Formats: sequence, structure tokens, C-alpha cells
Amino acid sequence: MTRNLTAVVAGHICLDIIPQISGITAEQFRQTFQPGRLMVVGPAVFATGGAVSNTGLALAQLGIDVRLMGKVGADFIGEMIRQIVDTRSPGSSAGMIVDPAAHSSYTVVISPPGIDRYFLHDPGANDTFTADDVHYSAVGDASLFHFGYPPLMARMFLDDGIELSELLRRAKATGVTTSLDTAAPDPAAPAGRADWPLILRRALPHVDVFLPSVEELVYMLHRSEYDRLQAETGGDLLAAVTSQMLHDLSDELLALGPKLVGIKLGHRGFYLRTAGRNALADMGRARTTDLDAWANHESWQPCFRVDVVGTAGSGDSAIAGFLAALLRDLPPDEAVTMAVAVGACNVEAADTLSGVRTWDETRARIAAGWPRR
Repeated sequence: MTRNLTAVVAGHICLDIIPQISGITAEQFRQTFQPGRLMVVGPAVFATGGAVSNTGLALAQLGIDVRLMGKVGADFIGEMIRQIVDTRSPGSSAGMIVDPAAHSSYTVVISPPGIDRYFLHDPGANDTFTADDVHYSAVGDASLFHFGYPPLMARMFLDDGIELSELLRRAKATGVTTSLDTAAPDPAAPAGRADWPLILRRALPHVDVFLPSVEELVYMLHRSEYDRLQAETGGDLLAAVTSQMLHDLSDELLALGPKLVGIKLGHRGFYLRTAGRNALADMGRARTTDLDAWANHESWQPCFRVDVVGTAGSGDSAIAGFLAALLRDLPPDEAVTMAVAVGACNVEAADTLSGVRTWDETRARIAAGWPRR
């Protein structure tokens, strides 16, 4: 039977403004990026960012038929967002909401070589996105519904996440496979003070595939542990990650309802843990046809070796690789391989999409013996 390779990607979208920073080491950047100092940079790249753009357009590049659902303002930035989206994937902006009462979201992405990126972000129209902004008739025609970045969308985390759980409940009721990604909450903003354990307890029963980063996950579920690990590692929580930590975190998440838990680990790769056969059978239209191969699976794969230009959107691209493999009914280890492969391609360009190759090109690069880290 032919698989329906159709996905709806909804949630956060913005304009990314990315100054080109090259020719310096990470230590030189830290010494220069100080108050009152002028840093000479190269041309700025203008690209769309956020889960709708990053994951949605990466899925389109990987051969998936994608409909995008985000919200922008009736302003110049909103026009740029829709124009860039349509340039990447003609007609993809048709499902976008243009709200004349809101202003469009943008992010200044500072992505120096050798270290993680900095974000200066205005949520804009994303803060007004609600469950009613999703076109559920289109969701009903798709195999997969992916929603991204609720910590950057005020209506999704206010009132302890009632709007987010309602949105996911309504999507799941169409029979689609639901997927959820998060973003790092700003500790100084309302999202950072939200009751994320409660929000996730409400949302995850309606989620089939949960795809957070390990930093986001520890922050949301175990804030005191997050603070401790950040202090112990000098802000590099990834250095403290162990297989036992990932096993324990995925245990906790699977108990809340998801059937597949994929944890993004930056330069340390991608971890997958799955539920049992009976749970997988209730995954919706994108469920695997080989339940035995996917049931009770656990794996952690390292990244592929690349020359890193910028890391903006790398996690979203890894998600796209994983979801594209799931839609194509690949075995779990191959799905994880595609996650780290597409994520690795992403970081070879400064923006969030230029590095992503086609499905066949990515598979050929792996088959040619692409070395791992």
C-alpha cells in the first residue's frame, strides 16, 4: 500500500536575521562580544525561522507534501516571511494567517563558529496563536501533524497549557499522528516561570511523537536539577548527559502518553525510546507497519562529521529527518540515522535551510560512508 506522505506543520514562525560571523575562534568571540565593543561582521542572511519554517520546509525538501500553518502580522516582516516561504516551497504560505492586529515575529541569530548560538527574539503574532487557528479539515487529510515551540507562544503556556492541550486533542481526534517539539523557555520571561510539568501532563496524552532537546526537557521537568547541572558544567549541560539520564527521562515521558520519544542532543547526537506494541498501534495514520521492530526500542546515535558554519535550525532539521523517515515507514535505527544526517547537513550553512539536501542526496551521502563523530 502506498504511504500518504502528507504533513501539516503548525506553530511558531518568524524572520531570522543572521549576521555572518567567521574567521575567529570561539575564545576570540567571547573576548570581543562585550558591552561597548564593536564587532565587524559580514553580510546578514535573511531567512525564515521557527518550527513552521524550519521543520516544515525541511520536510518539503525531503520530499514530503507539507502544509504550513503559522501566524504573521500585516507588516513588512510578515511579507518577507511569506515571500521566503513561497520561494523555498511555492504555495506553502497559503495556509498562513495574516493578522492585521498583530506584528510579525523576528529573531536576531548570533551564531559564532565553535559555540552554540545566541537568540534575540520577539514572539510577535505567535503569542496570539490559538487552537482555533489550526485548519483541522486539512489535518484530517494528512498523515502527520507537527506542532512546534509552545514556550515561545504565550497562549500555549498561559493558564497551565489549556490551549495547547485542546489544540493537540482536536488534532489527534482527526486520526492523524501528532508530533510535538519544544523550545527553550526564557527563565526571565513568563514562559520560564510556567508550570511545565503540569503543561506536559495535560498535553502529552494527545501526542504520539515527542521531540524535545535534552536541555529543554531537564528545564521543564526538573528545574533544580537543570540549575545544578548548568552550574557544574559551566553552562554545558550536554557534557553531563549519560545513557542512564536519557533512559530515566524517557521513562518519565512515556508514562505521560507519547509512543515515541526522540531527544535531541546537539553535537552528541539523537536518542530514541519507544513504547510497547499495543501503544504503537494507536499512533494514527503515520504509524509503522512493523510494530515489532519499533516496539520497546532504545538507541543513541552520534552525529556525522561536518564543518560547522552555523547551528540555527539544526534541531528542527533533525526532527524533519526523523519524521520523514517515519512517514516512509523506515526501521527505527534508520529513522535516527536520518535525524542526525539531516541535522548535520543543516549546520553546513549559516541559515536554517540552505544546507538541507534532498532525501535521495542525504541517503546517498550516508551510503557513501559518511564518517561519524
